[in-house]
Amino acid sequence: MANLTLTGILEKMTGKDKDYRYMATSDLLNELNKEGFKIDVELEAKLSNIVIQQLDDAVGDVSGLAVKCLAPLVKKIREQQVLEMTNKLCDKLLNGKEQHRDIASIALKTIVAEVPTSSTAQSVLVSISPKLKQGITLQGMSTEIKCECLDILCDVLHKYGNLMASDHDGLLSALLPQLNTNQASVRKKAVSCIASLASSLSDDLLAKATIEVVRLLKNKAAKSEITRTNIQMIGALSRAVGYRFGPHLGETVPILINYCNNASENDEELREYSLQALESFLLRCPRDIFSYCDQILHLTLEFLSYDPNFTDNMEEDTEDDSYAEEEDDESANEYTDDEDASWKVRRAAAKCLAALIVSRPEMLSRLYEEACPKLIDRFKEREENVKMDVFNTFIELLRQTGNVTKGQTDYDDSSPRYLLKQEVPKIVRSVNKQLREKSIKTKVGAFSVLKELVIVLPDCLADHIGSLTPGIEKALCDKSSTSNLKIEALVFTRLVLASHAPSVFHPYIKAISAPVISAVGERYYKVTAEALRVCGELVRVVRPNIESHGFDFKPYVHPIYTAIMSRLTNQDQDQEVKECAISCMGLVVSTFGDHLGRELPACLPVLVDRMGNEITRLTAVKAFAVIAASSLHLDLSCVLEHVITELTAFLRKANRALRQATLGTLNTLIVGYGDKIGSAAYEVIVVELSTLISDSDLHMAALALELCCTLMADRRSGPNVGLTVRDKVLPQALTLIRSSLLQGQALLALQNFFGALVYSANTSFDVLLDSLLSTAKPSAQSGAVAKQALFSIAQCVAVLCLAAGEEKCSSTVNMLTDILKADSSTNSAKQHLALLCLGEIGRRKDLSSHDHIENIVIESFQSPFEEIKSAASYALGNIAVGNLPKYLPFILDKIDNQQKKQYLLLHSLKEVIVRQSVDKAEFDDSNVEKITSLLFNHCESEEEGVRNVVAECLGKIALIEPGKLVPALKERTSSPAAFTRATVAIAVKYSIVERHEKIDEILYPEISSFLMLIKDHDRHVRRAAVLALSTAAHNKPNLIKGLLPELLPLLYDQTVIKKELIRTVDLGPFKHTVDDGLELRKAAFECVDTLLDSCLDQVNPSSFIVPYLLSGLDDHYDVKMPCHLILSKLADKCPSAVLAVLDSLVDPLQKTINFRPKLDAVKQEVDRNEDMIRSALRAIASLNRISGGDCSHKFKNLMNEIAKSQALSEKYSSIRNE
Repeated sequence: MANLTLTGILEKMTGKDKDYRYMATSDLLNELNKEGFKIDVELEAKLSNIVIQQLDDAVGDVSGLAVKCLAPLVKKIREQQVLEMTNKLCDKLLNGKEQHRDIASIALKTIVAEVPTSSTAQSVLVSISPKLKQGITLQGMSTEIKCECLDILCDVLHKYGNLMASDHDGLLSALLPQLNTNQASVRKKAVSCIASLASSLSDDLLAKATIEVVRLLKNKAAKSEITRTNIQMIGALSRAVGYRFGPHLGETVPILINYCNNASENDEELREYSLQALESFLLRCPRDIFSYCDQILHLTLEFLSYDPNFTDNMEEDTEDDSYAEEEDDESANEYTDDEDASWKVRRAAAKCLAALIVSRPEMLSRLYEEACPKLIDRFKEREENVKMDVFNTFIELLRQTGNVTKGQTDYDDSSPRYLLKQEVPKIVRSVNKQLREKSIKTKVGAFSVLKELVIVLPDCLADHIGSLTPGIEKALCDKSSTSNLKIEALVFTRLVLASHAPSVFHPYIKAISAPVISAVGERYYKVTAEALRVCGELVRVVRPNIESHGFDFKPYVHPIYTAIMSRLTNQDQDQEVKECAISCMGLVVSTFGDHLGRELPACLPVLVDRMGNEITRLTAVKAFAVIAASSLHLDLSCVLEHVITELTAFLRKANRALRQATLGTLNTLIVGYGDKIGSAAYEVIVVELSTLISDSDLHMAALALELCCTLMADRRSGPNVGLTVRDKVLPQALTLIRSSLLQGQALLALQNFFGALVYSANTSFDVLLDSLLSTAKPSAQSGAVAKQALFSIAQCVAVLCLAAGEEKCSSTVNMLTDILKADSSTNSAKQHLALLCLGEIGRRKDLSSHDHIENIVIESFQSPFEEIKSAASYALGNIAVGNLPKYLPFILDKIDNQQKKQYLLLHSLKEVIVRQSVDKAEFDDSNVEKITSLLFNHCESEEEGVRNVVAECLGKIALIEPGKLVPALKERTSSPAAFTRATVAIAVKYSIVERHEKIDEILYPEISSFLMLIKDHDRHVRRAAVLALSTAAHNKPNLIKGLLPELLPLLYDQTVIKKELIRTVDLGPFKHTVDDGLELRKAAFECVDTLLDSCLDQVNPSSFIVPYLLSGLDDHYDVKMPCHLILSKLADKCPSAVLAVLDSLVDPLQKTINFRPKLDAVKQEVDRNEDMIRSALRAIASLNRISGGDCSHKFKNLMNEIAKSQALSEKYSSIRNE
């Protein structure tokens, strides 16, 4: 049937009537696009010929449709037929009439784009490639034909360059001479063509191409336009091949710099192209360009102000900050010259400088000294587009400062932040001038600079608010201002208000508030929403705290209230505006409520109404939390009951964020307004709460338990509330306590809950204690209780005992010691819990009144069960914390005398020391002497477990007594025993904690002697040094900043697979390979990962990625995982360095995602491999987010492979949605 239809269509397509031909071609297009279209062999040839014929149709519409028919047709016919078509089209292109040439070219491009399989593509390429070459190289070919052939070849190479490897040499020989022809259009197309070919060339041919281009560039006699083309060619090559261009920089960079400096005055484009090529090198070959960075920096700074036709005195630079109107007229008559192209050079220089800033974090301090003043000076640029690029370059400098100094608090006078702070007055002066310009675009750019400045240095504008206020006013009030400008000005105002002390703004509130309040009434919703956010900050600034009487805020209360109220009551507006109005009204009521007595009865019901609307209810719940927490203690009686009812109902909703906000708001309301709520409402709340207490959402459980404690602690809650808690919440709490996930805030809340429950009505201590202890019994459904759960139960028992008072506490301790005295070889869970409970109670309370408790506990060291032994050592240490003078000498004495129990006793000692270091307590000197000498004696123990405990003890004592310990530890770094050296390094790791300690000043000058153990010949010592470096980088980066130039090469060396650490163990029937260096490599990569967070400016990413990270991506499972994380981080923070080597990273990642475990692999291996693949896909997803990644063919193919494989594409999309 289809063939009959086709025959009819084909007849009409050859008819004389042009309308018939058009309709028939249109019908054919519809037929070809149908899913099930099939065609006979005879018809196929006829159809193809007619479509080719139609391409030459005199009526343009018909030939246009015929081209569209080619796309589906190529997919439906045999290869032979496609080849015939391409041959005919090539013939038309090279030898046909001029008017048919364009359409033949478009048709060939369509076929190349739509070829269905790579085998067909191969045949098509073999057929058309020689003809295209002929079209390009034959003498006498017209320029138009050459251009069309180059165009098609460019498409072919872009899509199928890899399939044409055998032809690469011939193509290159055909294309390179075209760079030297006189026709500009041919040269331009040849550049694109060679660039498309370059990405699939081998290194040798790439070198051949580069050498030829460099030879042409060295030719001094060449015309300047040919030189320009060749410079463009260099830039295009580097953009196409990325890091592979690195080896050729030695030849190209000096030539480009030379051309920039020595080009004739009117040859602006030559300079522009040279700077663009240098920009490309900086971004794509960061490792090899390193040695030229200084020269490039000086070059860009010189050309940033390159303006030969314009001298500065044409535009008198006045330092006058007044807002005079005549300035505007002056800028209108500025010098302009349509012939002047010097702006292109300045723009290229700004972009090149931006590339230098982005790719060289380690040069940041130098950039501040040399580039920053120049950039600020160039804000006065007269060409607007260039000015935007100068702004963007400066913003990149600020962002890089933020990246590099993230997390650093103290900074010295060479740190980027300090240097930036010195420049702030200059920046403000320069930006203020820009805010007076007429151009909207300029003002938007100026606000972007200010905004980024406040983000990086939050409190830097305190002295400049007065000079910036007129600029904000003008931007918001000027009739010519666009919404975009208003939004930028408002965002900046909000950031400034939020990041500076309120008193700074008080002199200027009048000037700032009026335009902001009028912006709340704007028609465009984004301006309104932003203005409302600013109002929220303004409220806080106007009345920073309720008690102070420094600033008279009363004149601003009603204008702000009225503006927001009109937005709050208006229903037909954007959701963002509604939410901002609700939040802002919450702030206004909580801050100014005492001056809005008459207005509250009108305003609060509106907020309650918004709680009933699904779209705005979450925001309204949060607003009520703010109002309830206000220290003004406002009268909410008109809405309180309604609010409580609504909130209680919200606890049942599925929306997690809503439940979370509701719990917080209820808590605040009950604390502030419990007397007006009453216990009937409490009971309903408790019933709803009980369903939220489970380990599936620990954060929610913690909030629910906190609210429960608030309810029980309220004196006014009746006995029924306690009963309801006991019946509804207690069973849930006892289930939660068995969870192995329980920790942190939820565990604290649970402890407080049991403490509060003892005081509450109708609950006896003994029943509670019993129910707590019985949760530790193994149950039929879930088996034994997790170890973590036993710790949770013990902590709750301790809190319960202390809350119940002295007598109950004493009887509980006696009961627990009785359990221990019973036969210790039987019921291990009961004993385990008893020991933990004793430890927890002992830590909180002195137990010395119970005779011989220490001996009873130490008896359990004999137990055959490992967990009982460890619980006993935990208990002994914690009991000692309760009474150091009595129990510490006992532990020390035992460590010396009882070899067998040494490990357990050291653990007890560790408990004591860790608690002391956290509580900032002091040991007396004799104890410190005893403990340290004892610990140093055990540094060389054969057992790794003992050495680790010793190291932790030494590290934590060093926090208490740094003056004594740091020298003692340093002395032992040169000990002949490797174990001692390793223990000392680990001890230092334990002494570097996040909070500030007195050890920091003592350790700072000495730390290098510990970290330089990374050079040690023993691998254990090297690993210990790497771990110490990692901890320092995480907790105290400033300790190690100065040492990194020396440490990093040593650290990178630890990531390499060392043959001498791999040994083969003969197990009889088979041999097993053991890699002793694996742990060290893993630790080294994890250390680099940490350094990327805290010391990015010191790490030179490009020298690390290749070869170190590259080898890690192909290493063992344990090493690959941290390497994937590092790669994701680098893709985010240093995209240019990653982009430069993207091709080489593809192979190891591809190997990882395609790896399949053996068929007989155990489940653990299969799971590990799944984790490995997901981890690699995460890294690939990060690489895919880098803009410019599409220039790597290999990476594109990898993404296509993932998209084609169902299993991989599902995993990939689930990772993208995480």
